[in-house]
Amino acid sequence: MLSIPVSLLIFAGVRYFLQEVIVFEITGIHNYTAKSREITNYIGDNFFFGLPAVILSAVSYFYWQFQNAHKQNQELLLENKKAEFQMLKAQVSPHFLFNTLNSFYSQLVLKEDKMADDILVLSDLLRYVITETDKNETLLSSDIQFIQNYIHLQKKRFEDQLYLDFTVEGDYSKEKILSSTLIHFVENVFKHGKLNNPEERARILIQINENFLEISTFNYVTEGENYSSTGIGFENVTKRLAYQYKDQFVLEKTKENNIFKTYLKIPLNK
Repeated sequence: MLSIPVSLLIFAGVRYFLQEVIVFEITGIHNYTAKSREITNYIGDNFFFGLPAVILSAVSYFYWQFQNAHKQNQELLLENKKAEFQMLKAQVSPHFLFNTLNSFYSQLVLKEDKMADDILVLSDLLRYVITETDKNETLLSSDIQFIQNYIHLQKKRFEDQLYLDFTVEGDYSKEKILSSTLIHFVENVFKHGKLNNPEERARILIQINENFLEISTFNYVTEGENYSSTGIGFENVTKRLAYQYKDQFVLEKTKENNIFKTYLKIPLNK
């Protein structure tokens, strides 16, 4: 607040020096009349002309401060979420959990092969959630393996009435991506898609090229489903992608009639 009148006084002083001293010495002409050059009138007039610029710069400064505060607040919220996740991991010992699942697997492997395999898949899912999701980057192969395990268990839930085509094209042995990115799109298909009709099959396609990855999903929407409920998740994914890849990614979602599509293209790290 003090800087505003000080800035205006400096503005008036600099203008007086330029116009009424330097320019007057050169041209012999005053820019102001004698009455207007009285200190109170001169300062008041220059305050009037200088105020818009000072107010604009002050508003710009406060907006910049607000943006910084908002960014810091978002970073703090993210750190809190990470802390909550770490606390949850500490409450449920991963070693205890995996040892228990391994025990179940050992008991069932000779009696119920299919159930034992499902427990092994569940163990891999939990291992990924506990060890990979808090990382910034993860191997693409781990993300795809997680999706494959996720779909495998979903087939059990649908009792083999799941009509979904899942395809992966390209080599993904060494590439890295932002962790837990792809699963968002897969989860949305299962959460909101119509998957029990053989005439309305859903599709998930992942294509890996030399320098980038593309994932596209296609599914029919369950009647009465409101996709606006996915806005927060989509917004969070968009923010994470923007932070990681800047303007080097493409993210789209479209809903036409009862069909929903998503598309993502991101660069790959070796």
